[in-house]
Amino acid sequence: MRLASGTLDVKALILYNESMEITERQKQILWQIVEEYAETASPVGSVTMAKLFKVSPATIRAEMARLEALGLIAQPHTSAGRVPTDAGYRCYVNHLEGGCLGERTEKEPSLDRGAHAIEVRVSSQSRADAAIRGAVDALVELTGNLGLATIDGQLYLSGLTRLFTQPEFVDARRVQAVARLLDNLEPWLRETAPGEALNIFIGQENPIGKNSEVSLIISRFKSPFSDRSYIGVLGPTRQNYARVMGLVRHAGQMLEDVI
Repeated sequence: MRLASGTLDVKALILYNESMEITERQKQILWQIVEEYAETASPVGSVTMAKLFKVSPATIRAEMARLEALGLIAQPHTSAGRVPTDAGYRCYVNHLEGGCLGERTEKEPSLDRGAHAIEVRVSSQSRADAAIRGAVDALVELTGNLGLATIDGQLYLSGLTRLFTQPEFVDARRVQAVARLLDNLEPWLRETAPGEALNIFIGQENPIGKNSEVSLIISRFKSPFSDRSYIGVLGPTRQNYARVMGLVRHAGQMLEDVI
């Protein structure tokens, strides 16, 4: 099972969870909670899930209790619905990559449109640095996250305002945690040089800024500046992972092909 570099606790929890028996319906409920929460930014309740799965709210509550016991979802308030944990997001991302929840084959039309937008930005530039900046700016517009890339040993950032307009960042503590992560991101990328073509660090998996509650999704690509250049996004753990991962992967491939 492929895992991004992360903390030992999260890794151990995922390995433990995947060794436990979990029903297909529980998998589908987890999948739905992740995607529903990504859209609404509100905890997902049993009534909503009951309507989707055509079972009673009591049945859904029992299934949620199982997922909560496995550490895949959590209840932020006594009367609230559930939200995914870092481990739940990791299990879902592994599912997207053919991991614990199985293969996913459908193709999102929005990914096709986004890929085209990146291609237009990149192909319209005559210089490598401008093409990379164009790809980053396209990712910002398409995802609402902070976009980043390494250009000639420097870190290019775009979209900080867009990032901080997301509901997670009304908390000043989280803004400060993200700022500390960004202060250390460029030297970490230079020294560590993540080796996978696509690297996903979720919440506490982040090697820096573990308490910032964000996900870093980066793609490695070859450029005139380095064999290990990076492009990607940084946003809240609440992400449309399928779409964002696809766009970041495409941006890296496009840059490598064009420049």
